[in-house]
Amino acid sequence: MRRPERTSHEEARVAETLKKGSRVTGAARDKLAADLKKKYDAGASIRALAEETGRSYGFVHRMLSESGVTLRGRGGATRGKKSAS
Repeated sequence: MRRPERTSHEEARVAETLKKGSRVTGAARDKLAADLKKKYDAGASIRALAEETGRSYGFVHRMLSESGVTLRGRGGATRGKKSAS
């Protein structure tokens, strides 16, 4: 999945809002939760969102859970029933 290009102005705004370790509260938290939810629903992974925002996996996971998002399963290879030989 290809991410849309960001403008330097937008990157600076996001970086200011999300300084690592800073608290995100109030309207900024609500906006961030809505943005993360929209991107996650569009197919972005939690790890990709964490990298994009400069926050931890756990932070993004918690924000999505608080937003009421139904989290996707881990995926990967699964074992099906053995075929009768």
